[in-house]
Amino acid sequence: MVTGFAVAVALCSLAVAGWAFVQVARNRPPSGALLIGLAVVEALLVVQTVIAVVLLLGGDRPASMATFIGYLIGVLVVLPVGTLWALAERSRSSTAVLGVACVTVPVLVLRMHEVWGGASA
Repeated sequence: MVTGFAVAVALCSLAVAGWAFVQVARNRPPSGALLIGLAVVEALLVVQTVIAVVLLLGGDRPASMATFIGYLIGVLVVLPVGTLWALAERSRSSTAVLGVACVTVPVLVLRMHEVWGGASA
């Protein structure tokens, strides 16, 4: 895993989460700009996945392949699922769902980094 890129993804996700929680405090439903922010974070996650696949094909291996793949899939799924949920409801609480989904991303990225570095599941 590329540590600098993982940190950048986590920080971008936290920035979008902060934005979502400000919107919650303002009693706003999810806006188009917030959804664009989510799309940017998801694009960064796709790039991170490509980097991980290239490293795997190059011979690098995480300590636990199954755990790493599980986190890799989970981090790609959490934002689209949160977005679908938020778009189905379109209320203040759905904006909070997006914020929570964005806070989940850095946790999953951190765990992927730890598993890659040799931490046990």
